[in-house]
Amino acid sequence: MKVHIIGGGNLGVSIALGLTRFSKDNQITVTRRNTTSILYLEELGVTVSKDNKHNIQEADVIILTIKPYQVNTVLAEILPVISNKVIASGVSGLSIEALQNKIGESNSAIRIMPNIAAQFGASATCIAFNEIHATQAQNVVSLFQDLGTAPIIDEKLMDAATVLAASGTAFALRYIRASMQAGIEIGFDWKTALAISAQTVKGAAEMILEENIHPEQLIDRVTTPQGCTIAGLNEMEMHGFSSSLIRGIKTSLKQIKG
Repeated sequence: MKVHIIGGGNLGVSIALGLTRFSKDNQITVTRRNTTSILYLEELGVTVSKDNKHNIQEADVIILTIKPYQVNTVLAEILPVISNKVIASGVSGLSIEALQNKIGESNSAIRIMPNIAAQFGASATCIAFNEIHATQAQNVVSLFQDLGTAPIIDEKLMDAATVLAASGTAFALRYIRASMQAGIEIGFDWKTALAISAQTVKGAAEMILEENIHPEQLIDRVTTPQGCTIAGLNEMEMHGFSSSLIRGIKTSLKQIKG
């Protein structure tokens, strides 16, 4: 598949890296105004260009990983030279209807929300599209399934998906940082504490994904009456561990919705 990524920032590059590692038989182009920091992608077979139109007429999928304020400028640049294209937008807050109105009926608007774990094949990329474009969307779904999971959701949940899957990466990393700091306090050097904390989170996530059960069922396996685990959990909850995370997620959603 010929994939054209406009916006070679953190997210666009993560997608490109993931595609080179986990998805086969793709020709990838990444564009960015200043390409200096991403020229290393060329060593992986990725075409890097300052020109958003470079190779775009041959693209099967055009992926937008740009800022909302850049959308009109970028579309004004590329629309005169494309038609019958699938445009997958990772632009926060840009609805399918708004994008479709901008790109015209000859092109198909798909909405995606990947995260930077795409480069490790571990993104949870939520995807939404209008039923009329279901066939065109399948290429996009298949592409992001190679980079992790790609659940198809109702568009009304896309802002929530942004918070849970994209912002959620930062929330999970903040837990790992806190766990690392605690590890230092109880005697580990920071590198060892970080390695243990990160691997523990990875293991917990893999158990949930493999067994497809509620987290509390797994928690029950590692807690014993009067044990250290339940004592620690109770102390965390007394200081708002779960409630503060929930409040943070809901606050992030309010920020998106304005």
